[in-house]
Amino acid sequence: MTMKLRYLAAAALGAAALLAAPLAQAADVDMAAAKKEGKVTWYTSTPIKTAQQLAELFEKQTGIHVELFRSGGSAILRRFMQEHTAGLNAADVMTTSDPANSNKLAAQGVFVPFKPDDFDKVPAAGKDPNGAWVAQRLNMMVIYVRTDTVKPEDYPKSWADATNAKYKGKLAMTDPSFTALQLMVVSTLSHKIGWDYYKKLRANDIMIVQSNQQVLDTIKRGERPIALGALDSYAAAARKQGHKIKSLYPSDGTFIIPSPTAIIKGAPHPNAAKAFANFMLSKPAQELFPKNGGYAARVDVDPPADSPKLGDVKAMPVDYAQIEKETAGIKKQFNEIFQ
Repeated sequence: MTMKLRYLAAAALGAAALLAAPLAQAADVDMAAAKKEGKVTWYTSTPIKTAQQLAELFEKQTGIHVELFRSGGSAILRRFMQEHTAGLNAADVMTTSDPANSNKLAAQGVFVPFKPDDFDKVPAAGKDPNGAWVAQRLNMMVIYVRTDTVKPEDYPKSWADATNAKYKGKLAMTDPSFTALQLMVVSTLSHKIGWDYYKKLRANDIMIVQSNQQVLDTIKRGERPIALGALDSYAAAARKQGHKIKSLYPSDGTFIIPSPTAIIKGAPHPNAAKAFANFMLSKPAQELFPKNGGYAARVDVDPPADSPKLGDVKAMPVDYAQIEKETAGIKKQFNEIFQ
């Protein structure tokens, strides 16, 4: 099997919403037409290992080739919007971690409404009710620490704790202009705590990197012992490899953010796109996420080993409608603080 891999340049999810979802009518997929098309182009911010596994499993099951374009969520959206504005239809399926922009694009009619099999297994807060998009996975944005260099009594207990002077030169975080997940965090905390919070983090000499992989690498190398607002699945995968890393769930709430998958209207391979979107929600595909340290979108798939159940985690409310309106301003303000 060969797979073309290219890297691109650089509504609150509360516990109640995570436990209930309305029933939906599954949509039919024309597999004969999909196999005749023979290819699906997937734009995604899915962690690279999992993205490759999903592509390989789909190709093995169907014989349909997956052309994979993978980068951070914000970078994926920028590329897609540049092509869309120019009238180019390159992507068949897009998976990001930006429900705010996904809602906006759905309202503009950019996506094809489609309800995969087991659409009803995804919580209501993890999908568009009309099927414009459905979560591929759920992302836990946490604080994680090196346990061999940070004492338990010094663990940050809340988001605000990170401004304490004792953490100066010890923190790392991602850039919301590159990573859509961090955009959700920055937008929410800038409202909840205020922009002074990020000014204090700048004064605390926090390191800003692009991706969640870079944050993890920074922690593993010992350059910084604390990751702030970082994707828990990376920390969980590192723990499986024997790294002394512990995830912390802030007392004021953990970010639980869905990663929307949508089929693009006017896609060059519309039947293969439906086949791939349907596959993404299948049990074998969904079970890859906890195996790699992440949370599946389906409520009938167990959480990762050594990770809490979703219902046991206090969720931070996230206003996606507000984020959609303020995205450009949030990025601009953040860049002005950290430039």
